[in-house]
Amino acid sequence: MRAVGLITEYNPFHNGHQYHVQQARQCSGADVVVAVMSGHFLQRGEPALVDKWTRAKMAIGCGDGCGVDVVVELPLPYACNSAQNFASGAVQVLDAFAPHLDCLCFGSESGDLTKLKQLAQTMTEYESEAVDSQHLRCGQTFPQARAAALAQSGHDISLLDQPNNILSLAYLRALKQQKSDLRPLTITRRGAGYHDVNVGIGDIASATAIRHRLAGGKGVQPYMPAAAYILLQQAVTQQMTVDMSRWFAMVEQSCLSGVDCGKNWGADFYQMEPGLAERIFQAALVADDFDDLVTRIKARHFTRTRVQRLLCYMVLGLQAGAVDNFLSTPIPYIQLLGTSQKGEAFLRQCRADFPVPLISNLSRIKAKLNRAYGQNSAMRKHAEGMIEVEDRATRLYTLLLPGWQEKSRQWNYFQQPCRV
Repeated sequence: MRAVGLITEYNPFHNGHQYHVQQARQCSGADVVVAVMSGHFLQRGEPALVDKWTRAKMAIGCGDGCGVDVVVELPLPYACNSAQNFASGAVQVLDAFAPHLDCLCFGSESGDLTKLKQLAQTMTEYESEAVDSQHLRCGQTFPQARAAALAQSGHDISLLDQPNNILSLAYLRALKQQKSDLRPLTITRRGAGYHDVNVGIGDIASATAIRHRLAGGKGVQPYMPAAAYILLQQAVTQQMTVDMSRWFAMVEQSCLSGVDCGKNWGADFYQMEPGLAERIFQAALVADDFDDLVTRIKARHFTRTRVQRLLCYMVLGLQAGAVDNFLSTPIPYIQLLGTSQKGEAFLRQCRADFPVPLISNLSRIKAKLNRAYGQNSAMRKHAEGMIEVEDRATRLYTLLLPGWQEKSRQWNYFQQPCRV
């Protein structure tokens, strides 16, 4: 069996995602679809609407030909990060399935792989320290400064106006930088835009629009496959969807309590810049809700997404040195979140060639790591650090679910992958 890889968040899985799965299977000729998916905290610095196992089950439960066959987790240090680091981690995970998985299919607004490849080849040189310092001097965000530099050099930057194009460029650059043998494929995104809050015409709405409708008490059934909608409704009924007021309270606690730790409080958090910790503290003193807090912190040279990610790093206790180490060291293990029957057969086929441990949950990971790396190796210690981060993130995530009751918050240790 041959497989095609997808890079996803599924927050939640909707009709546009199902279309992507179907088109990826068709244009690649693959028998199996493997999705690498963010866990409980996402690329834009927000907690996922529902837990990672439920989202995996949504993607798999749509049936043969319409759903995914294997869902594995993108580790947190990559999942909650810039587009380039997000892409780098995801390509690493998919490369672990080689040679049985030989292509990566992603959606884009452009749909023109040739143009995307051409722009991707020219982008790296515009991410130098010179461009970075220039955007600070001019009060621009980094994406604005990079686009301006590219435009001055005569490049067509219209592709940078759309979020899926930006992610596509990151995927293409990651494939080249990691010397991956995965063959890139792209399909044109249908329906609503990536961040559109309105559903528009037809049965395809963005995940953002679906979350907005859900928060407003409006129906979302027309925009989701039946199996995914049933799972979402169950989560809503059981109060197992994230309460954003709880997230705001958790963020506020991190912002307001740390300043008592001394003058250099916050300096060690990943991506924290000088003086920003004090700005965050002052904003937290008067913010009414999460959106208000982000607005008050945001400066001209920061995107809202970067602010949201920084607040997420604070809550999760992600230190700069630790994250830099994660990003510069190969991913030490991969966590399986769900499979279809065909997916299980595919994993059996891959088992002998898999370069890192593939785990179902954390309950037996120590023995697997010892067999893979030895008890006192550097990779073993690296894996332990990753486990600590993932476990802490999941424990904190359970505090955002009003329906969480009478279960251990060590969710990663007892939850088995969903099997559909």
